[in-house]
Amino acid sequence: MTIDILAPIHTYPDGNSEQFALHVAAIARHLDANVHALILNADFPSASNALGNILIDIPSLIRGAKAQSRDRGAAFLQAMESEVERLGISLRTTEVECFEGLFADAVIGHARYHDIVVVGIGPVDGTPQKTAEAAIFGAGRPILLIPENSPPAVFGHVMIAWDGSRVAARAVSDARDFLQRAQTITIASVTDEKSLPHDDPGSKLAEYLTRHDIQATVAQVQSSGRPIAETLQEHARELGVTLLVMGGFGHSRMRDFVLGGATSGILKDLRLPVLLSH
Repeated sequence: MTIDILAPIHTYPDGNSEQFALHVAAIARHLDANVHALILNADFPSASNALGNILIDIPSLIRGAKAQSRDRGAAFLQAMESEVERLGISLRTTEVECFEGLFADAVIGHARYHDIVVVGIGPVDGTPQKTAEAAIFGAGRPILLIPENSPPAVFGHVMIAWDGSRVAARAVSDARDFLQRAQTITIASVTDEKSLPHDDPGSKLAEYLTRHDIQATVAQVQSSGRPIAETLQEHARELGVTLLVMGGFGHSRMRDFVLGGATSGILKDLRLPVLLSH
């Protein structure tokens, strides 16, 4: 069965950089997948009054911001079309126009009809981070976070952050296509951050993967007081890992999310591609 990737493209306030198109195309090529680019164009509430129009032409500002958003989307789409055509990847596009605060709802609604959602995280615009956060807990699909200003990864070395939890098990299942294509797989358990369900849970996961013809090595990692997200990402980088797989911890109450420390740390300081599942 062909894998379907959903790639939300943010166009406001700064939007995704065109470098993100290279990442999406590389991921699609790696997974032999189709791409659905969801262009998120910005809409704005009507906010004009007689006094305001004397001082500032608010309707004109809104028209200008909407035009700029659409132009960014068109430029990104052109870059993506060029890249996927070169690689022979199937691409379809959908454009939606909504308020910035509803970008995440649009992504979640589309995500449930795809296999994986790829979100580009840049150093300036925080909107994709908010979209990713909502999608992790609302989409029911794995979310692959990409530091869009880094070079496209080849995903040859995958590291699984393993603590024996439900969300970690879900992440392993959701990462199956990446695991089957990887040359090297490392299972990393942080042993001094919280109690683990077994003395050596990583070895139990390795045994499970072996039964599915997936070979992995096991590593025990010490946080030494560092935040868990930093510990995992730094260990991954030391090993030359190109994809970190982990469960997304958080609690939801009427869409007000309280993130777990690892999930929050990853979203705030993304250093390599991370696949998160909840």
